[in-house]
Amino acid sequence: MRILSLILWIAAIVLPVHSASAAPVKMTIVLERQYLDGEMSEEKVTETVDSMTEIWEKYRGWQLVTLDDQTIVFRKTINDISPLLKTNGYFGITDDGTLSIFNGKPGRSSEIIQSFFQIDVQKLESRQQEKLKKGIRVLSKERYEQVIEMYRHFAVVQ
Repeated sequence: MRILSLILWIAAIVLPVHSASAAPVKMTIVLERQYLDGEMSEEKVTETVDSMTEIWEKYRGWQLVTLDDQTIVFRKTINDISPLLKTNGYFGITDDGTLSIFNGKPGRSSEIIQSFFQIDVQKLESRQQEKLKKGIRVLSKERYEQVIEMYRHFAVVQ
C-alpha cells in the first residue's frame, strides 16, 4: 500500500490531477498484455494527457508497472492463449521428449514457443507418439489446457 501511495504521489508531481493552468502533456502509454502461454504483447500509444485522473479512469483494470515524466507502462493478464498460438501454434515433442509448443508444425527448423515437461515416450501409444511428431494444432485456450492435462500423465517424474 505504501508503494501505491508513493507512485500516486510521484504521479501528482509529474502530472497535475486538476489544474486549469497546466498545459496538456504528451505521453507514451505502453500496454503490455501477458497471456497464459507466457507470451507478452506490447502496444505503444501516444496520448495528450490533461490529468492523471483521466489516465487512471481510461486504463482502469490495468496494473501500473512504471511511470515517469514521459512514459506510463500498464500491464494486464489475459486469461487466454496468445494470438500467436491461435494462429500458428502446434504441440509437439522435442528430440529429448519434452512436450513443447512450436511456431508451425514440429520439425528441426521449427521455433519452440513454450516448453512444459519431459514425457516418458515409452508409455505413449504409437498413435499418440505419431500425433506429437506431426503436431497437434492449438486453436483455443480449452484445447491448450486439454492437451497439457492429457500428456501430464506421461510426464517423467524425477
